[in-house]
Amino acid sequence: MTGRKRHILVDTLGLLLAVLVHGGDVQDRDGAKDLLRRIKGRFTRLKIIWADGGYGGQLVDWVAGLGHCVLEIVRRGVAGRFEVLPHRWIVERTFAWLGRYRRLSKDYEYLPESSEAMVYLSMINLMLHRLCPERGFVT
Repeated sequence: MTGRKRHILVDTLGLLLAVLVHGGDVQDRDGAKDLLRRIKGRFTRLKIIWADGGYGGQLVDWVAGLGHCVLEIVRRGVAGRFEVLPHRWIVERTFAWLGRYRRLSKDYEYLPESSEAMVYLSMINLMLHRLCPERGFVT
């Protein structure tokens, strides 16, 4: 395996809905299909999914064929100029939150399923800490 890729689906607050970890040799579009197959029927209120340009192309039509949501690609601005892209920063912020956990800062897990479990555990810890910060949950 040539590394790992993490695909996450988050809500508008950046809280995790689903995660998929697979080998680095899998295309982003194929990983997104696997993730969306995994959540089929679970999030009925999900209407729009925002993604970056790596998820464009035939995936937009494939998601439209599912019938319950639409995939919108967030396009980059002028090359060489930094700008905060609307909606895309939400996922980047979630990745930053998860990156603060030692077990997720590098890929220590042997199995992709273990890596997914660590992402879920880290997000649970993050949400518990935000719900009850005075309890001193481990971050």
